[in-house]
Amino acid sequence: MSNLNDSKANITQTVVMDQNALKMFLSGTPCVIFLYVNGVMLFTLSKKTVFQEMPRYMLFGHMLWVDTLNLFMSLVLYICAVSRMSILKNICLFLLISTTALLHVSVLNLSLMSLERYIVICFPLRHADITTSERTKMAIAIVWMMGLIQPLSDMITFYAIDSTSAVMNLFCSRTTLFRLQIYKKLEISITCVFFVSVSFVIIFTYASIAAVAKTASSDKASAKKANKTVLLHLLQLVLGLISLLLEPIFEAMYVHVDYNTLVNLMYFFFVVFIIFPRCLSPLVYGLRDKAFGSSFKYYFTLGFKRQNKCNTEIHLVAGGCKI
Repeated sequence: MSNLNDSKANITQTVVMDQNALKMFLSGTPCVIFLYVNGVMLFTLSKKTVFQEMPRYMLFGHMLWVDTLNLFMSLVLYICAVSRMSILKNICLFLLISTTALLHVSVLNLSLMSLERYIVICFPLRHADITTSERTKMAIAIVWMMGLIQPLSDMITFYAIDSTSAVMNLFCSRTTLFRLQIYKKLEISITCVFFVSVSFVIIFTYASIAAVAKTASSDKASAKKANKTVLLHLLQLVLGLISLLLEPIFEAMYVHVDYNTLVNLMYFFFVVFIIFPRCLSPLVYGLRDKAFGSSFKYYFTLGFKRQNKCNTEIHLVAGGCKI
């Protein structure tokens, strides 16, 4: 009887391991594909000087870098969670603060992209003077300084105050590493400030562009396209906020559901709220832009699809590339 129970337990464990391996393959494969897509996009941006100097492409390239790194870090943490892998606390700390910094920078970058569209539509004659490449670089640097506020606060607290910061192996998550209440207070306060501020910027730019689209006698198509872009930023913001809430949700569900159900939920949320927004958003932006889309398709197909250089230059000069 004992042998029979042991055999059933071994079979169940094998089935669970096979299911987890399948989930890791199904979630890892699209990550790898879109990491390649993002890599081709970054390569495309590096091939033309104009893509490196125009603010809209600079912000787009910055978004690609941040989302690519964030996607990679999220994939590593997901694999560690599903496989129940224990890692050193210092390595776990690096992964968690890196993911937090990238998420905050990604959210703040949405406000920059929305403001750039706002200036293009509402102040077209002053756009070139206001959004220079130097000012765009300064804005990106400020975004990084703001995005590092919480990660640096967590790291200082971890080494200066947290008495449980001895080097040891553990299951890597914010719940297991950051156990003091001060971590949660810092996370809630900083996250609220960031998301409320970015929400205000996006809603303000959307309303302003919508007002211009109604009153303008010309170029209404550009205004409507810019509004759709800002709406996409708002959707990204909502998905980013949901991804921040995933860990507290899993923590609350941990005592109520079995491990297999928890893994299935982790897989669903990882695909919908982590992979989906970070994979599709760059692709949508890239293909909507006629100048960049032409170059991207050329490099993505390894030169089999010819690049319409004349059409690309016309859109770049005329300012018709509306990301």
